[in-house]
Amino acid sequence: MKEKLLIIGNGMAPGRMLEHLLTLDADRYDISVFNAEPRVNYNRLMLSPVLSGDKTYEDIITHDEQWYATHGITLRRATPVAAIDPQQQCITTCHGDIYDYDKLVIATGSNPIIIPLPGHNLPGVRVYRDLDDVDYMLETAKQGGRAVVIGGGLLGLEAAAGLKEQGMDVCVVHLCDHLMEKQLDSSASYLLQEEFERRHIEVRTATSTTEILGETAVTGVRFADGSETACDLLVMAVGIRPATKLAEDAGLSVNRGILVDDAMQTSSPGIYALGECVEHRDQCYGLVAPLYDMARTLATTLTQPDDGSITTHTEPFNGAVTATKLKVNGVDLYSAGEFSDELTASKASLELQPREDIVL
Repeated sequence: MKEKLLIIGNGMAPGRMLEHLLTLDADRYDISVFNAEPRVNYNRLMLSPVLSGDKTYEDIITHDEQWYATHGITLRRATPVAAIDPQQQCITTCHGDIYDYDKLVIATGSNPIIIPLPGHNLPGVRVYRDLDDVDYMLETAKQGGRAVVIGGGLLGLEAAAGLKEQGMDVCVVHLCDHLMEKQLDSSASYLLQEEFERRHIEVRTATSTTEILGETAVTGVRFADGSETACDLLVMAVGIRPATKLAEDAGLSVNRGILVDDAMQTSSPGIYALGECVEHRDQCYGLVAPLYDMARTLATTLTQPDDGSITTHTEPFNGAVTATKLKVNGVDLYSAGEFSDELTASKASLELQPREDIVL
């Protein structure tokens, strides 16, 4: 009789884990996936091309309906999980249904940070996290108007570029004194800002937002210096936090993320976690490459014998060195390695291509 494997979350990390697991041992588990979104698995890295109009939702689907059917996997869409009971080895969905498990994988991802500014609940204020957000922005952009994006990191800049492609007037507001400060030194950031301004995207760095204006919908924002700017859409792209509440409520060990060991095992036997929701050796990851490494590790863990013996294909997760890439048409930007304000620009590999691409 097959073991019951339940997976909470249907993002890129658990999707990749399933691919590895099916390759290693396709017959061991009866698998059910619980997805909060009403969709199949899609590539979130490609949301920016969808926003810019270069791709459609259908173009970025990773596992379609047929894939789940072919592999005998039950996908429960629009079914968030409300509770985990480690003692009884079962979960309860938001609909009140209870499902038993032999092994459980938590892949709840992360939650976007919403700055609790006055007016943050107004219609027209969005985060940039999933396809629903993209659909909302595309619909808003049909009316034209002006958008303000709070956050000059990867997602914020990709949102700004996409909204500009859709015909909106766009302003990027960033608290730090240069864009992408976690990936770029000031010299490289200056070149990036020049490129965005060349595209007629306004950039305001070292700027703090204090209030979102509007009565029945967002109409603008006010800054710490007292100045204001109008907008019909406000997008917050200021970071993410691991989604740990479900695990924490179940009594699992949680710090910033759900604590896991090198095998992706949580503090509770039979429960594993991977993706943006986890913390491994004091590190949380928000980029896809280390999440795919976690996926490979967890697949090997789930195929180990239940008697505790270890097979030769064990592949522990030892952490990862991350790199980032900005997905904006005409701008090639890749960042890796270490930098600081004291390093000179020559420490980065910077090349201006003939078509004015930026490579880092």
